[in-house]
Amino acid sequence: MFAVIKTGGKQYKVAEGDVLMIEKLSVDGDTTTFDEVLLIVNGEKVTLGQPMIKGATVGAKVLIAEGKDKKKMVFRYKAKTRQHKKKGHRQPFTKVQITKISA
Repeated sequence: MFAVIKTGGKQYKVAEGDVLMIEKLSVDGDTTTFDEVLLIVNGEKVTLGQPMIKGATVGAKVLIAEGKDKKKMVFRYKAKTRQHKKKGHRQPFTKVQITKISA
């Protein structure tokens, strides 16, 4: 059984027990639920939302509430003018473990 959820402007294919790093969430406590479920596949039964499935939720346990990813370097360069700019960026994330998928 797996589901496709939407959070942080991205879509994730999740199954029970999966651990994933998603865009930073503002969570209160150690659990959260995702109610924007696009697709649920349970064996041969496929439930497709248009665009969301009404009443479907995916429960998750928060492992790391706030963290930062590895640094990505951004480098801009203009030829023949000796102009360059070096900048780094660390994307904030929330690490969750999927506990329950309910339709």
